[in-house]
Amino acid sequence: MKRLPLLLGSALIAASLFALRAQEPAGSRSVWDGVYTEEQAKRGEPVYQKECAACHGAMMTGGESAPPLTGGGFQANWNGLTLGDLFDRIRKTMPQSKPGSLTRQQDADVLAFMLSLNKFPAGKTELYRQSEMLKEIRFETKKPAAKD
Repeated sequence: MKRLPLLLGSALIAASLFALRAQEPAGSRSVWDGVYTEEQAKRGEPVYQKECAACHGAMMTGGESAPPLTGGGFQANWNGLTLGDLFDRIRKTMPQSKPGSLTRQQDADVLAFMLSLNKFPAGKTELYRQSEMLKEIRFETKKPAAKD
């Protein structure tokens, strides 16, 4: 009988740890997990063309005054950071002529369009509009190995 409280306590601790592990969103997702929808990327394209293409180019290849938003150089610059970092950069500094003038939804849609042109897969849920939530999604240039 003296072992019963010890067993119950151990079981409770194990269950709590299991529940916490199941909730581990921070850093457990990446751009390879389908974090935006095709529809969202399509919504982002006209916003990008109107607000961003003059500097970054129609296909995000960069221009005289702005870097490319696709390709190896772009991906290397953001590798290891989060989508929250990229979202905040867009939200606070773009478009260059009117920083912060787009809505959070427009910023998220443009980011989804950027992910689509960088050949990251679309998924079934839209990209978040909150930096805090986007900080849980890693920007990784290489697709992680499949989990068993």
